[in-house]
Amino acid sequence: MVKLSIGCGENKNALLAARLLNEEENFHIEVAKSDKELISAFNNENIDAVIRGSLKSFNILKNIKNTNDINNNTNNINKIDKINKSKSIYRSSFIKADINNENHEFLLGPVGIDEGDTVDEKLNLAIYGANFMKNIGNTPKIAILAGGRKEDFGRSPVIDKSIEESEELLKKIEKSLIDCQFTSDFSVKNYYILIEKAVKEGNNIIIAPDGIIGNIIFRTLVLLSSWESYGAIALGIEKIFIDTSRDQTKDGYIRALRFAQNLVENKF
Repeated sequence: MVKLSIGCGENKNALLAARLLNEEENFHIEVAKSDKELISAFNNENIDAVIRGSLKSFNILKNIKNTNDINNNTNNINKIDKINKSKSIYRSSFIKADINNENHEFLLGPVGIDEGDTVDEKLNLAIYGANFMKNIGNTPKIAILAGGRKEDFGRSPVIDKSIEESEELLKKIEKSLIDCQFTSDFSVKNYYILIEKAVKEGNNIIIAPDGIIGNIIFRTLVLLSSWESYGAIALGIEKIFIDTSRDQTKDGYIRALRFAQNLVENKF
């Protein structure tokens, strides 16, 4: 039986989702009603996965990042960490869309408003995302976004900086994936500002220019346009942690819980 914990704040849809799934034999879901309870569940070895649910994110993510720093200092660091010297976590939303009458699933990140401010942070996110896709049986296909088209260079310092960073990121991702022994089993392309083309061409990892833009893209696609979100998987940690919006629907929390269950059962 899969044991999960989900946080429940003002939005009671998280509680409704837990109650519904607890009726199934293969689910045991505990409901955490405070940050402290959810952090305790994260540190509990008997809990297979944790979903933020409708609790506020700041204290929870801060404690999880601190825990991850300690664990990375005491445990063996994997090949990705050795290359990128990363001790943080990277949230990437797992989204499903109907593209040309076919289901298409992809990771979108960074989605935390305080994440993805540097090229190296976005590099780590892309590498962990590629590793995640490889582990679930998909070939990593990475799309990099920027604040304008390539020919928009020179229109403003902000646009120029975004374009330059996207081009630097492309080179770093290609080198790092080869160093991580992905060989030719991946693709990476700079789409600049053309997110619509990146999605339509079937990329399964989309790297936004920064966390603020990524968060706005997420809200536009999921909360406004009703694309299905399974929550944001925290990459770079051993424990399965799914971050979710405080404003999610009951069905949205059900998807996140089932996503966590699937990752546990397939030993992600």
